[in-house]
Amino acid sequence: MRIGIDVMGGDNAPDEILKGCFAALSHLRPDDRLVLLGDGPLINEAISERGIDRSQIEVVATTELIGMDESPVDAVRAKKDSSIVVMARMASPKQENRLAAIISAGNTGAVVAAAQLHMRRLEGVIRPGIAVTVPTFAGPIVLIDVGANIEPKASHLAQYGVMGDIYAQRVLGIKKPRVALMNVGGEEQKGTQEVRDARDLLRATEGIEFIGFVEGRGVFNGEADVVITDGIVGNVMLKLAEGLSSGIFKALAKEVFAIDPTLASRLEPVVKSLYAKYDYHEHGGAPLLGVNGVCLISHGSSIARTITNAVRRAHNFVDLGVNETIVQRLAAAPHLVA
Repeated sequence: MRIGIDVMGGDNAPDEILKGCFAALSHLRPDDRLVLLGDGPLINEAISERGIDRSQIEVVATTELIGMDESPVDAVRAKKDSSIVVMARMASPKQENRLAAIISAGNTGAVVAAAQLHMRRLEGVIRPGIAVTVPTFAGPIVLIDVGANIEPKASHLAQYGVMGDIYAQRVLGIKKPRVALMNVGGEEQKGTQEVRDARDLLRATEGIEFIGFVEGRGVFNGEADVVITDGIVGNVMLKLAEGLSSGIFKALAKEVFAIDPTLASRLEPVVKSLYAKYDYHEHGGAPLLGVNGVCLISHGSSIARTITNAVRRAHNFVDLGVNETIVQRLAAAPHLVA
């Protein structure tokens, strides 16, 4: 299996990305390869300086970089030799010995645009969506979409329900996921027309445990295992949760230390254990479900550990046959493909 990694993407690139790649080598199978894309001389120098065994590494030199603040579509069109675009092109179904998976912590919009342009969509998929594993007080859930599709149609949302259901089963191990649509209330008449139409499409879909609407406060109470929403709401919700959880842990540590430094020392292992459960670095990256291949989008502030976990997750995604199941399920639900 060949896994491509955008070395130049992310706030901490290239150093932390490279460290994560090198750490991931110990988790590879003998026939696996990491394909590192970016500044060739820089990557090769890092490999030599650290004395890394090159037997499972390929370096693909690129000459352009897509910045985090650039217009995604314009950048993908203009910068054809950027690490993101070249990596997506190498994962195209048209390529011989194509990349089995690609990983980037770079410009999310550019990764989505490049993946859709070169990897294309799975048969039956209308619009791919980013699925994030979100830790809640009741256990992990799948939130889809968190940024790929800001104006989804009803059919897009309904397909996200199917894809999220498959992901929750295969990756999270939830036997019968409860699928819900994010809305401003649980009443039947609430929400936009697109949301209400998506509800009707999901109700007509066999093989899915659709439970209706869920409000924001119900997400972290464990009312659903898969939560469907548009890219704007999903992205805002995700970042709000990240900021809130980080702030709570910092405030808790500060208050406990102020009251009793000795108590703070005793509680430190507990706090670290809790924080690990809500740490996005542990999840590595979020898959862009619906593309013809495996594309993982890592957090912009990814560190070495994030990338190492992303490599492990990419391997797992391929092995679990998520894409094959998506194609089969959508073929059995023609009302979602129209």
